[in-house]
Amino acid sequence: MRVLVVDDDAVFREELAELLREDDHTVAVAPSAAKAIEWLEHEEADVLLTDLRMPRMSGLELLRQVRERWPRTLVVMITGFATIDTAIEAMHAGAFDYLRKPFRIEQVRATLALVAQERVYEAPPERERDPWRDGRALATDGQHEVLFFGDAHGSPPAHLHVEPLDPSMPSALVGRTESFVAEHANAAVVIEHAERLLEHHRLEDVVHVFDRLREQLGGHGPLRVGFDPSRITPSQAAALGAAVAADETHSALEALANPIRRKVLERAAQGAMTFGEAMAAAGLDDSPKLAFHMRKLVDAGLLAHEGEKYRLTGRGKAGVQLLVDAMFLPPVAGAGNLAFPGKGR
Repeated sequence: MRVLVVDDDAVFREELAELLREDDHTVAVAPSAAKAIEWLEHEEADVLLTDLRMPRMSGLELLRQVRERWPRTLVVMITGFATIDTAIEAMHAGAFDYLRKPFRIEQVRATLALVAQERVYEAPPERERDPWRDGRALATDGQHEVLFFGDAHGSPPAHLHVEPLDPSMPSALVGRTESFVAEHANAAVVIEHAERLLEHHRLEDVVHVFDRLREQLGGHGPLRVGFDPSRITPSQAAALGAAVAADETHSALEALANPIRRKVLERAAQGAMTFGEAMAAAGLDDSPKLAFHMRKLVDAGLLAHEGEKYRLTGRGKAGVQLLVDAMFLPPVAGAGNLAFPGKGR
């Protein structure tokens, strides 16, 4: 895993980095938030471990910039007990987790294991669709004017407007969509071969463009993005899917992606539970942290809080079924562990 450690304490920073390298992680260090941002402008990190209190720019301010500019990088805050309220604030601002000083290396390993679980869960099953067919279907349903970025595969029907995709200029998608939406209240956009954009630009930049397109089309029509799964990684595919998904879907997927929240949902599938029962299921002894995760599940519509009990909603039951289905995905290329229902002879 690619880890960036940010702390103004040189001794702590280097000792933590060395321990992580011993666990075979690729580790970089930065003495300040400004240096961390400078590093991220040229490199990529899976997770950023940052002290909360630093001079000039705090860890919370760094978190906000990372969430805006590099949303695929998960941020773990390092905090003292006196700043636990600020750590919870950081969770609300998008931090993946926090660690209290002083901590043992086993706690860091457990947190990074959760990060790895989230990354694995984000890898979607491959379901191939034809962007051209999607564009034609939207154009002929009588409800949408469709802007198609890609190559025409035959004569386009009425209401389907075809324009070439220039992978070197993803920002042009935003400008053209803006003018198209201004002309058509029922505008929809379909993009073919999104993987070509990734050949020229960082994943975070492409995700930012899709975020903008989704916002522009809000209240108008759908955004559909096609890509060749053989030419991008599972994590890239997950990032594109998350950027394109509607906000409601995105909040549910975000709630499901976190391994702590998955444990809580799996316990809720057995019946209504108290906060204490949820804490035991999650394996936590930190009630503010669990309260944050429970609120996320309630806000996503996956749990309902009634009196002293939490129970699954209809949406939550569908989410649990999604988790169950994901557990039985076949291993990649036929290799790997798998539990499955089988027939006896």
